[in-house]
Amino acid sequence: MPALACCVDGAVSPHPYAFATWDSVLPDYPPSNTVTAAAWSPAHSAVLYRVDGWGAPYFTVNSNGNVSVRPYGVDTLAHQEIDLLKVVKKASDPGYDAHYQGVYPVKCNQDKFVVEDIVKFGSPFRFGLEAGSKPELLLAMSCLCNGSPDALLVCNGFKDVEYISLALVARKLHLNTVIVLEQEEELDIVIEVSKKLGVRPIIGARAKLRTKHSGHFGSTSGEKGKFGLTTTQILRVVKKLQQYEMLDCLQLLHFHIGSQIPSTSLLADGVGEAAQIYCELVRLGACMKVIDIGGGLGIDYDGSKSQDSDISVGYSLQDYASAVVEAVRLVCDRKGVNHPVICSESGRAIVSHHSILVFQAVSTSSREISSPGLFVQHLADDALSDYRNLSAAAISNDYESCLIYAEQLKQRCVDQFKEGLLGMEQLAAVDSLCELVLKAIGISDQIRTYHVNLSIFTSIPDFWGIGQLFPIIPIHRLDEKPAVRAILSDLTCDSDGKIDKFIGGESSLPLHELEGNGNVDGGAYYLGMFLGGAYEEALGGFHNLFGGPSVVRVLQSDGPHSFAVTRAVLGPSCGDVLRVMQHEPRLCSKPLSIVWRRFAMMIMGLAAWRYSMALRVRSITCLI
Repeated sequence: MPALACCVDGAVSPHPYAFATWDSVLPDYPPSNTVTAAAWSPAHSAVLYRVDGWGAPYFTVNSNGNVSVRPYGVDTLAHQEIDLLKVVKKASDPGYDAHYQGVYPVKCNQDKFVVEDIVKFGSPFRFGLEAGSKPELLLAMSCLCNGSPDALLVCNGFKDVEYISLALVARKLHLNTVIVLEQEEELDIVIEVSKKLGVRPIIGARAKLRTKHSGHFGSTSGEKGKFGLTTTQILRVVKKLQQYEMLDCLQLLHFHIGSQIPSTSLLADGVGEAAQIYCELVRLGACMKVIDIGGGLGIDYDGSKSQDSDISVGYSLQDYASAVVEAVRLVCDRKGVNHPVICSESGRAIVSHHSILVFQAVSTSSREISSPGLFVQHLADDALSDYRNLSAAAISNDYESCLIYAEQLKQRCVDQFKEGLLGMEQLAAVDSLCELVLKAIGISDQIRTYHVNLSIFTSIPDFWGIGQLFPIIPIHRLDEKPAVRAILSDLTCDSDGKIDKFIGGESSLPLHELEGNGNVDGGAYYLGMFLGGAYEEALGGFHNLFGGPSVVRVLQSDGPHSFAVTRAVLGPSCGDVLRVMQHEPRLCSKPLSIVWRRFAMMIMGLAAWRYSMALRVRSITCLI
């Protein structure tokens, strides 16, 4: 590479340093044979080249053995030092001759304010939207009218005549709309409708890659994936477009390896394969401009930085971007093809962090240990034998035998209870005794259940549906040490309505004792679920007819609290939820009004003591 001139500007004027003479400051020039190669350090190089003499205070040798610039002299902080080797590498990189512009897939979260904010703040970066249905396309069109004119509107998903017509209307409205072919048959509709509307379409093709993501989210990848065109189908699309003199309309190649791509090696493999297809389309005469790598930029839900987990990823955002750019550049340079615009559809990575679900622990339950009481005289011989063996094992500290005899005693007593030979009080006493013994030897189950004010099916559907884990922690009292471990149980009448798996492989969560059993007067206890901004709100249902939570929109501000609540929306009422299921709340409440009137009459009847008892009873019977 040619010589590189570096100019570093400091933010402050240099201090008037007085430099001593060369020989009076530095130690003697060390002979090369006085320090072994194994013992050599950056400090030795600094002495060898007398850097501290001529370079202070602006130049030094850093711990990596590279020359660093200190733009503020002695006031330069460690993180402000500039490594010259990094400057050279940055400047000598071959570079990429096109730009990046992403799109947000609105299916991740269709909330009006989320989509509008993405368009608003993404406008300087030509950030666009991706739609997978007609309603999503309508909202995307509405929002992008206020966005960058260069922003892409990528139309994915199953497409019928209405969908394609709407996409072409969007193009008439000067939106940068791309119709991506998911199925070969869609091309016929595009050709026919575009001719009727007199619109020249921009077409993309979704390639079904051989590269396969083996994790849970990789079911849409590989040759047998749900979406996309095979190489044979892509070739037929090219041929048909040639026949209709529309090959110049084919400008985008799309693919999707799968959500939560675990490693950059898998990513680079898939992008490299897609780049080969892109270059082949250029060779075949298509006017290719964009390669859309789909989604896949993962979220590290448990902080483990693991490549072997569905809830973690082993790379940074920079690693991801570098792998994509390098894979595309390498193939295109080898084929002599101009670098394409790189587009991505990283919805999960964009919106996961924006939403926090805060909920209250309203009560707690645990296995209470009461006094065992007297029950020995009611035991059968075999149960009595287990009791005596349990006592002997406890006295001799034989913990393994304690566990065996405790379980046997409980089971025998349960059998007696089922046969009607043991009363409820005696059964409870046996339970308490066994629990006391297990607690004494340190193996008692101390996990509590905290009842929380939400529906898992509505607010965290991915936990119930696919076992997706999210970080859950208390949002306050973090200056106190947690005293208990607990699982979380929601308010639904469903046994699946609980959270008993947490990040880190834990089956319970460290929590604090509830004050006043969690009520407001005694001190409410709030938990937060994080990284749930993608998909959870869109996927949530109405199991048990529980509605979603109230929503508060918060922005940072310079006010006294550093934030401002810009919008607050109450969660759905009973009437709202009933209407979703086609019930009319007004009609549902009519029988209730009749009951209330009859109840009032009953109270009046009971108060009229002068009537006979038979009348009152009859009146009550009739009312019931």
